[in-house]
Amino acid sequence: MENLVNIFVKSVFIDNMIFAYFLGMCSYLAVSKTVKTSTGLGIAVIFVLGITVPVDYLIENHLLKEGALVWISESFIDVDLSFLSFIIFIAIIASMVQLVEMIIEKFSPALYSSLGIFLPLIAVNCAILGGSLFMQERAYNNIAEATAFGLGSGVGWFLAIVGIAAIREKIRYSNVPDPLKGLGITFIITGLMGIAFMGFMGIKL
Repeated sequence: MENLVNIFVKSVFIDNMIFAYFLGMCSYLAVSKTVKTSTGLGIAVIFVLGITVPVDYLIENHLLKEGALVWISESFIDVDLSFLSFIIFIAIIASMVQLVEMIIEKFSPALYSSLGIFLPLIAVNCAILGGSLFMQERAYNNIAEATAFGLGSGVGWFLAIVGIAAIREKIRYSNVPDPLKGLGITFIITGLMGIAFMGFMGIKL
């Protein structure tokens, strides 16, 4: 249990998708104009990451890795389908995003309209694919660890986008120089938030 908490906290604060790896910046910058839409998109990202990472873990370890098909027959012990991992991961992500889009359209049409094109673009959000690829690279021992990492990465992305949205709502009333209005000041604030999150690297978990 302690190891799962460790993985979760580390993926939220230390290995934050936005501030440590700058993944998912397109949606982060485009949607973070209001807290309401940022919250909706952040929850959607948590849901997608929380499902796709463990599903991709199962697929990789029971279908794609060398020797993973040995449960079918001993004759498959040398079969290695890992070259298919990219396309399989993307297919799983696309299907999950389609499910999220259908759920939001059904239960929250206003949020669906405000998110617009950026909701289906979660499918090409590099933070989502990055979660599965980091899971693959780090070779977690079981599905619980992969799930903790997926949920933690989603929560970290959620905190980043809601945080920047709250700041952007406040700075509308600030005297920002004209050349920095819009994305300019957003990039500067993102850099400062990234530096702030670096302070969590000193935490011993």
